[in-house]
Amino acid sequence: MKALIPLLILLAGTAQASDRIERGRYLVNTSGCADCHTPMKMGANGPEPDMARHLSGHPQSFVLTAPVSPPAGPWVAVIANSGTAYSGPWGLSFSANLTPDMETGLGRWSEGDFVQTIRTGRHLGRGRPVLPPMPIPVYSQMTDDDLKAVFAYLQSLAPIRNKVPDPIAPVQR
Repeated sequence: MKALIPLLILLAGTAQASDRIERGRYLVNTSGCADCHTPMKMGANGPEPDMARHLSGHPQSFVLTAPVSPPAGPWVAVIANSGTAYSGPWGLSFSANLTPDMETGLGRWSEGDFVQTIRTGRHLGRGRPVLPPMPIPVYSQMTDDDLKAVFAYLQSLAPIRNKVPDPIAPVQR
């Protein structure tokens, strides 16, 4: 019986980790993360998510060098055809690579870095502001357990090497 106890503890921990990842998958899929962090490609019926680049952010091969002004009228922002770059009064922002790639994604981030980023609206919880259209005011209302589940799920993905550019400041007039 004594030999069985460590195995039962290990299995219970594995089940809890699996439950946390599944909770994270559910939250990512129902919170629209892929809407901005998965590049679009042209499909038979128009633009569709490129699942080979799921949650990998703005494609490094799609180079944009300056913000653009929205058309005249009631418009405040424009979106690139990849669905991963956004230009508005804040400048030009790019969707981050959420995969666990060690060099270009969240691979070196800790769970605490991720939670603090969402809580503070600052990169790594202390750096530059996280820019629109990231709905920090919405996601910051998630519980710590939910944010930790999202992070666990993102860490379970296959890493995709994709260096997303830094934001570009607005043009001063």
